[in-house]
Amino acid sequence: MLTVEQVMASQKASIETLLGLTSKAFEGVEKIVELNLTASKAALAETGEHAKAMLSVKDAQELMALQSSLLQPLAEKTAAYSRHLYDIASSSTAELSKTFEGQTAEAQKKFMGLVDTAAKNAPAGSETAVAVMKSAVVAANNALESVQKAVKQATDAAESNFNAVAASAVDAAKPVAKKR
Repeated sequence: MLTVEQVMASQKASIETLLGLTSKAFEGVEKIVELNLTASKAALAETGEHAKAMLSVKDAQELMALQSSLLQPLAEKTAAYSRHLYDIASSSTAELSKTFEGQTAEAQKKFMGLVDTAAKNAPAGSETAVAVMKSAVVAANNALESVQKAVKQATDAAESNFNAVAASAVDAAKPVAKKR
């Protein structure tokens, strides 16, 4: 049977975990806000420079050359921004997952301890019920591990796809910029 101290310790650990996860989530949001502010400032400065350059254009050919010279850097900056945004999201997700996995492992360990304690104190003849309970816990743990592995594989696949799309976007902009 759980004591008041055990319940209080469990609640305290849960609150600390929740506060830690909230802090990590806010760190991710702060990084995204900082990235967006930096990108916005850079875009504003570049827009001003572009407007000045457009005002100094003397003919259509010079205008076309100016426009094409901006296309490749824009594609590269967009890809870099997307990559940075993806890295922030991935990092935040990895930290949250790591914390969650640690808490899950600890909770599983405590639960198995309770099952073992209950088994020791169980009345005679209940061995079968205890064995079924332990088997169910092991099966649930195995299912959770399978889900975690599947999520990891899906995340890795998504990252590979993202990298391929970003690289192809930059590569696609190169010939267009050269043609003009």
